Amino acid sequence: MSTSFIPQKIAVAVHPRFPKALDEAQVIANYLKEKGIDAPIGSLRDESLRERVKKGEFEILIAVGGDGTILRAGHLCAPCGVPILGINLGKLGFLIQVQRDTWQEKLDQLLAGDFWIENRLMIMAELFRSGEKQGTWHALNEAVVSRGQYLNPVYISANVDGLELTTYVADGLIAATATGSTAYALAAGGPILPPELRNILIVPIAPHLSIDRAVVLAEGSSVSITVHSENAVFSVDGQTPIGLDASDRVAIRSADYSAKFIRFGDLGYFYRNLRAHMNQNPSTENNGE
Repeated sequence: MSTSFIPQKIAVAVHPRFPKALDEAQVIANYLKEKGIDAPIGSLRDESLRERVKKGEFEILIAVGGDGTILRAGHLCAPCGVPILGINLGKLGFLIQVQRDTWQEKLDQLLAGDFWIENRLMIMAELFRSGEKQGTWHALNEAVVSRGQYLNPVYISANVDGLELTTYVADGLIAATATGSTAYALAAGGPILPPELRNILIVPIAPHLSIDRAVVLAEGSSVSITVHSENAVFSVDGQTPIGLDASDRVAIRSADYSAKFIRFGDLGYFYRNLRAHMNQNPSTENNGE
């Protein structure tokens, strides 16, 4: 947690492929204007808005949409330390505390300084080919080495802090943050980690006669994933996969910065949010009603 402040410079952003969010964003901007704050609205793909965020013109970015919107906002805001307030218009909203029907109340709390800032781990992934670094990516949820569109499993080995962990024959391997533990890693059978943890979680995807347990690394540990087959791809936070060659290596460690989120109330918000999603599971009797 950190001490709150009274924000005066606020931007409102939407997912470029979530057009209905724009209408809600306009209503939010109008509400802020009534409070004396002129908040610009833009798509998270809008270069003008992105540059203003990177230059530090805003104290807070309000992201209107679903979890995909928050991921995009995290990639933009985390490097420059701008906190994100998510307002959920999507279905899941694991990353978002504020719902469509409560944002007015929460904005009043925001403008009264009645909030706190949660720091969530981001990870950095570097791709090496023949010893040469090919690129660097940052993720809020996860970095994944997988079989992509191919049917055959991939052969991959994992080293932790330079020591061999194991070799997998699997559909892939996920290296996730605590935030990502409720995303792809959860679908692959991994555990749910509290959001404040700064540990990397390793989860195999459909392992074939390989270790099938998730592994939580010690805080500060790094993992290196080496590919031993030709049919693998690499992806970060669900972005377009990158083809890998045999012997390519993906090195993953904690990033030098965190994603910051505006939160209200006590730390129990995460478990209340989690319980609400679990109760919405169609397999439950009351279907969350």
